Amino acid sequence: MSQLVNKAKNFVSDKLGDVAKPEASVMDVDFKRVTMDSAEYLAKVSVHNPYSTPVPICEVKYSFKSANREIASGTIPDPGSLKAKDTTMVDVPVKVPYSILMSLAKDIGADWDIDYQLDLGLVIDLPVIGNFTIPLSQNGEVKLPSPF
Repeated sequence: MSQLVNKAKNFVSDKLGDVAKPEASVMDVDFKRVTMDSAEYLAKVSVHNPYSTPVPICEVKYSFKSANREIASGTIPDPGSLKAKDTTMVDVPVKVPYSILMSLAKDIGADWDIDYQLDLGLVIDLPVIGNFTIPLSQNGEVKLPSPF
């Protein structure tokens, strides 16, 4: 019986390997605002859904790194759904505590920006397949608000 189940799983996975899957890209990472204890950034992620039905996003996991150190990470549960046969913009807010920003003074001091690496995992719930993670990575620099 277990051989039959394994054959069925292999058949389904082979057939689904050729099926189009949602694709995503990081469009922008920009400074959002300053609060009493942190600086907030906003990553805008574009996700294209090739299916004729909406697809729920289970969660978004993120890791924000600078100077080879993780300076922020988190999970955004249930950020919504992907529109059917369309592109959906997903906002990923990233909050970086001032204490960490101050420890990056060498990088910030020269040009008043942060060189970063943003790693994202969009976990979506595909019918029949189940949870599927779209991995993304973006490198760049974000300007800090000028004190002058």
